[in-house]
Amino acid sequence: GAEGPTLMSYFSKNQIQALKPKITFSTLRDLQCPVLQSNDLQGKPEESCSTEELLEWLGAVLNQVSLDNKSSSFLSTYCCPEPNTVVEKAFLCTITGFIIPEKIIQLLEQLCCYFGEPKLAPWLTLTVHGFADSPVSWRENEHGFHKGGENLYNFVIFRNLDYWLQMAVGAHDDCPP
Repeated sequence: GAEGPTLMSYFSKNQIQALKPKITFSTLRDLQCPVLQSNDLQGKPEESCSTEELLEWLGAVLNQVSLDNKSSSFLSTYCCPEPNTVVEKAFLCTITGFIIPEKIIQLLEQLCCYFGEPKLAPWLTLTVHGFADSPVSWRENEHGFHKGGENLYNFVIFRNLDYWLQMAVGAHDDCPP
């Protein structure tokens, strides 16, 4: 209709361009990390942590919550699950933007290359968040925002290339496929 030429002139005038994803890097020093065993999802006392404990810890790290359980903290008294180990240096890369699945597969492949010599890390993770207010979640069904808009999955990849895949959705969403 009549709106076509008007929209076209608006877009050409404003030179709409695809936004490049924003990438940030940081190094976390002396980070307490849970001890994980690739073949033990439930964890064992004094041997390894469970998948649930890992995901909770990862949320704290990504949100820069202190892990030292200080009673004076008004934000959090969370502490790293047991057993844990202190890692002198951990590398955190955050990519924010609209990222297609093919790029996520490329990222996974590049991360797996990190396990070549020298083998520094026992495991690494890749977390992919959907936008909290995205209209669609899993299986192309409507995404129920309600409280938190949970919509994510997390790969935990081990040195032997075993991996865990964790998925999280809101209470009113369909479960992932």
